[in-house]
Amino acid sequence: MMAYSSKSQKTGKKLVDETQQLFKTYSQKRETWANNAQEDREFRLGKQWTSDQKRILEERGQAALVVNRIHPAVEAAKALITANKPQFRVSPREDSDNQVAQAMNGLLEYIWQISEGNSVIRRVVDDYYVTGLGAALVYVDPMMDMGKGEVCIHDVDPLDIYIDPNSRHPFADDAENIIISRLYTKEQAKSLYPMYKKAIKNAATETNLSDRPNTGREDNGEVTWPEDESTQTIVNFGESDEYVRGYERYYPIMVDHYRVFESMTGDEDLLTEDDYKEYLKQPAWNIDGQIITEPEQAKAIIQQIEQVYQQQLAEGREQGNLELPEKPEVQEMTFADLVQMGAIDSVIVPTKRIKQCVIMGDKHLYSRILPVDKYPLVFFMNQHTRTPYPMSDVRMVKGMQEYINKTRSLIIAHATTSTNTKILIPSGSVDMREFEQKWAQPGVAIEVDFDQGQPTPVQPTPLPNELYQNENTAKNDIDHQLGLYEMTMGNSAVAPHTYKATVSLDEFGQRKMKSKLADIEAGLNRLGQIAIPIMQQLYSTEKIVRLLQPNNSINEYVINKRLFDDKTQEIKVLNDITIGKYDVVVVTGSTLPTNRMAQLEMYMDAYEKGIIDKQEVLKKTEVFDMEGVMQRTDLIQQLQGQLEQATETIKSMQGDLQTREREIYHAKMKAEIEKTKSNLKGTENRAKMSGTLFEKRLDDALGQVKKEVAEASSKPGSPSSRPKKKQPKK
Repeated sequence: MMAYSSKSQKTGKKLVDETQQLFKTYSQKRETWANNAQEDREFRLGKQWTSDQKRILEERGQAALVVNRIHPAVEAAKALITANKPQFRVSPREDSDNQVAQAMNGLLEYIWQISEGNSVIRRVVDDYYVTGLGAALVYVDPMMDMGKGEVCIHDVDPLDIYIDPNSRHPFADDAENIIISRLYTKEQAKSLYPMYKKAIKNAATETNLSDRPNTGREDNGEVTWPEDESTQTIVNFGESDEYVRGYERYYPIMVDHYRVFESMTGDEDLLTEDDYKEYLKQPAWNIDGQIITEPEQAKAIIQQIEQVYQQQLAEGREQGNLELPEKPEVQEMTFADLVQMGAIDSVIVPTKRIKQCVIMGDKHLYSRILPVDKYPLVFFMNQHTRTPYPMSDVRMVKGMQEYINKTRSLIIAHATTSTNTKILIPSGSVDMREFEQKWAQPGVAIEVDFDQGQPTPVQPTPLPNELYQNENTAKNDIDHQLGLYEMTMGNSAVAPHTYKATVSLDEFGQRKMKSKLADIEAGLNRLGQIAIPIMQQLYSTEKIVRLLQPNNSINEYVINKRLFDDKTQEIKVLNDITIGKYDVVVVTGSTLPTNRMAQLEMYMDAYEKGIIDKQEVLKKTEVFDMEGVMQRTDLIQQLQGQLEQATETIKSMQGDLQTREREIYHAKMKAEIEKTKSNLKGTENRAKMSGTLFEKRLDDALGQVKKEVAEASSKPGSPSSRPKKKQPKK
């Protein structure tokens, strides 16, 4: 329990008085806007007739019908803008922080999940369309995560917000104060702030329980309003409950920060007073006139110096030199010494911060300085009027809605009266009692004295066709005001005949929502920017974040994980989000609906071209067992690879076989040729031998003949033995 000193009590009383006076002033300034916003909200929910209007219609015999065209139009516009979860992108201001930025992005997505961000943004957009002002608050819930606290995002009722009326900025950055105020029962207040139960118990109670403007409109039995003064204590809480008004006030203050510039490294940082005190305690080393601030570097240099010194000492002893070698001077110091030396420039810089003050009744509960320079209450203003009181779309179409209601009431009344035939009957021509009893009976006969006159039926005047046309025109005007068209509302009759034409028309029609979307995305960007420094302050210890994806996979992020380095004997921090500066934006159009078939076709085309991998394609198919599919596809691809390898092996073996067959064939042919050559050589040799033998035999025969001839010539009487006759000379 917080103890209040006399000084704190005096300060707290001053804050209470100031806050209550600001609340009173801001309430008066925004009264007109609050009345209009309440009426807009009632119109959206079907509370569209005042008591006087209903009385006049009843006197005419007409019913106060409500043909609510605003509600479905708002729902359709809201569904279109919030179809998907916004995609945040955190980027570091230094390239070295990319890994930390990824962890920061996962942490931001985690905050969106635990805050049920999709529901929050739908309610914010609903207020944006209906009242003109949507609001979301970034805050720390100290009760979550077993008392460690969590950063959360929640929507705030616009009628509970009181902004400095002199503000002109769409995010109220120039507002001197912003107050969130509403009525609580004391039990509610104690559950919200359990550490301050005693202060809440003694807080002044609220007697004025009318927390909403009274527009004088009736709900037609469709909507109940527990805020009405006449029913609130009975319907909502009970007669015995006590109420207290709570105030949550935000306002800017100037806080001294220390800007430090390290001349030896060129690093610059902006520190709070507490961080600056810890900064001055950091160790540093002056090594022979050189300033070293990195412990690892200093340790390495000192070890090297010691090794060189010992080596020089050993060499001197070997040479008989008893003089000690000169050793560089090493001086241990702190960053505070460096500031005094002038090596670090330290300048006090006043910095803007937002202060939060929480009050219950007339009791100041606590105040604290937030680590942001912008209001944690982020506004989504529809039609910004350069004031804190924006215009809503519902306010612009209320006249059209009233025309539709009046027209439909007139049409129904005319149809009711037209079904009963009206007859003008001359006085005394018929017995009126008999006429009234028998006129509606089939086949009835009624005596009529035509001398007194003839009954004449009176035909009702038909309603002009323009009346029906104007009602339809008013309905279309409401849709157009909210940026809708018939196909968006689900009217398939106006859709093109082809699928691609329908998709193209749907995407083209979304262009009407671009200005609205720009407002929503600007607010989401501001939410991310506010959440980052609050996350850095709260999540200073190790934390594991697990995110369940639509495909049933889990993404895990580890932040501020402490690791022990065996080499340096120091503790390092992995994904330290407490340091560094980051920018955050929302991917443009990420909240709009997407055509899954068209998107899948685009991703498949990119996959076939090798731009993305199969995992990215599977993400767009919303396959819940993506890991199983990935494993099976990996196995199939592995088997296909093995099959392709086996096929290549078979082809290679077949080629080798064919080559071998050709080699065998060629070898066989070569053998046959050699055999033929051998045979031919043998034949040739035999022929040569036969020729030689023939020649020898021929020579022998010739020799024998020559011998026989010689023997015959040598015998007497033979011609050869006779003397030859001499031939006469001429």
